[in-house]
Amino acid sequence: MGANQGHGDFELAMRVLDAHVAFTKDQLLRREGFFELVEEEVDGLLDEAEELTLAEAVTREQIKAVAHKYAVQIPVEGAIPELVGEIAARLYNHRVNDELDVGDVVDPHRFDELVDAVAEMDVTHRLVRLVLNSPVTVDACVEAVQRAVVSAVDDGKQAGGGLAQTLRGALSRLAEPALPAIEHGVGRLTRTGARFVLRGNSDDADEALLGTARATWRKHTGDAVGSFRDLVSADDVEDAVVLTFEFWRTFRDTTYFHALLDEGIDHVFDKYGDTPLTELLAELGISREDLIEEALRFGPSVLEKLDERGYLDTVLRRRLAPFYASAAFRAAVAGTA
Repeated sequence: MGANQGHGDFELAMRVLDAHVAFTKDQLLRREGFFELVEEEVDGLLDEAEELTLAEAVTREQIKAVAHKYAVQIPVEGAIPELVGEIAARLYNHRVNDELDVGDVVDPHRFDELVDAVAEMDVTHRLVRLVLNSPVTVDACVEAVQRAVVSAVDDGKQAGGGLAQTLRGALSRLAEPALPAIEHGVGRLTRTGARFVLRGNSDDADEALLGTARATWRKHTGDAVGSFRDLVSADDVEDAVVLTFEFWRTFRDTTYFHALLDEGIDHVFDKYGDTPLTELLAELGISREDLIEEALRFGPSVLEKLDERGYLDTVLRRRLAPFYASAAFRAAVAGTA
């Protein structure tokens, strides 16, 4: 009797398992059924999320652990830099760069608005003043003039035939012994002049930079976007990718980056920790319609492919079969649970 009962329970379990798998597959694969399932699950999720705040769902320590794992701990060697470099090369060589003009990508009127906005920012004014008033800027002007003087003397010594060239060479040879004194005098004059010029033009520098940016933009609005290749080569792009990853590799291990990462997460929890998840989703611009749309975008095609290859049936049975083979199922059928 016991053996027959056990065999009967097993057959019942298998029949119910088959029915359960068939029902679930029909619900997932039939478009109307999947849509109803998605709506029910999204609405149920949002109903629960109305009562659940961010801080109740996860802790800031959990989020910090995840952020540190993916931003700091995961290696950036191997496939990631290689993939980024390959994508950058494809974008660099993409034909759209030659099919569109610069003005088609950014409207000239919009560019003028952007330049005006940048020029009016306080930080722009401060940076321009910092550059113009910096001793380093004056030193750069002095060095440029001094190098020009030395180059002129060197060029004069190598002058070729002809009266003018001969006189130039003679004067250069005469000036060579006094070159240190000449450099010193030129340096003093240039330093004084540079300070005067830079201070005198500091008020007009913003407008000059603005005008230069506009003029440069208008000059190239009719050029193809791909004209940037005259300035930036494919090797330059590859070097930029390598340098970026090298910088990121070291920067992400600094105490400074860790402090900023943690502070950013703390701010999110300070601001939204007591906010219901539905409100947080709305703040992020994610609506009920968005969740349903994305589920319907990917769900049917993925499920269809899984079913086509037999994976869907396998997955469902792997998840459901343990219950139907358990003592809990037999007790439920026997009414002794």
